[in-house]
Amino acid sequence: MSPDQSTQLLAQLLWKAALISAPLLLSLLLVGVLVSVFQVVTQIQEMSLTFIPKLIVSVVVLAVAGPWMLGQLMSFSRTLINSIPTFL
Repeated sequence: MSPDQSTQLLAQLLWKAALISAPLLLSLLLVGVLVSVFQVVTQIQEMSLTFIPKLIVSVVVLAVAGPWMLGQLMSFSRTLINSIPTFL
């Protein structure tokens, strides 16, 4: 395996990881900002107020986007495993 191939493979891996994690991370970021704004406006500093909405949103996002995320991961893995003979 040449250094160019390994660099290209690493770039593909990082891009796929960012793409797969984006729906969950962006939704949790949005919920965190909204809860923080709500806490600032109402001056309620309850710790469970930040935890419970994030937990609910993460379960919903994983239920909705989970099959797509798994499909992307399986596709990348299948492509990587099928390309092993070209690396030897």
